[in-house]
Amino acid sequence: MRVAVLTFDGFNELDSFIASALFNRLREHGWQAHITCPSEQVTSMNGVLVQAQQPLEFAREADVVLFGSGIKTREVAQDASILERLQLDPRRQLIGAQCSGTLLMAKLGLLQAMPACTDLTTKPWVIEAGVDVLNQPFFARGNMATAGGCLAAPYLAAWAITRLAGEQVSSEVLHYVAPVGEKEAFVERAMNVIRPYLPASTA
Repeated sequence: MRVAVLTFDGFNELDSFIASALFNRLREHGWQAHITCPSEQVTSMNGVLVQAQQPLEFAREADVVLFGSGIKTREVAQDASILERLQLDPRRQLIGAQCSGTLLMAKLGLLQAMPACTDLTTKPWVIEAGVDVLNQPFFARGNMATAGGCLAAPYLAAWAITRLAGEQVSSEVLHYVAPVGEKEAFVERAMNVIRPYLPASTA
């Protein structure tokens, strides 16, 4: 499975790096997550310079596409030269967003009548874009999902992994990264968050 973790200038390290690391726990099973950027290098909100692993166009062919957040997302949302490079298809791709990444999904017309989750700072901008914002950490409908909060990346990753590889595999990935002494509780909590939004065949 190919995963595009969309990462823009001013990105939040927690979003891009946590999600990418979780997916890459399945590298031996043929999964690979790539930091996917509009330029060869991007700089995080805290000054971390990162080399892109894939250009934005890679998102068109990826099986999973995740929009990370950042302090410059509103600028990205107004940049047609960036948005037009993201030609995504929710009929064949799993597409998710975290925090201000939800704004980009809205601007691309992916959410339509679907409610969404985001962070408190981004909430008014997403509402302005015509999307109902939920006061909860995660929501999914069909092949699209959104999450709110810097530490919500495991929910998005677990949702996508469960959809494509099953709950057992997803639970094993979460169990590996969970804090010692809290592993079972961590996995149970995360799975309880995403389970209501899984197809019956995978839940």
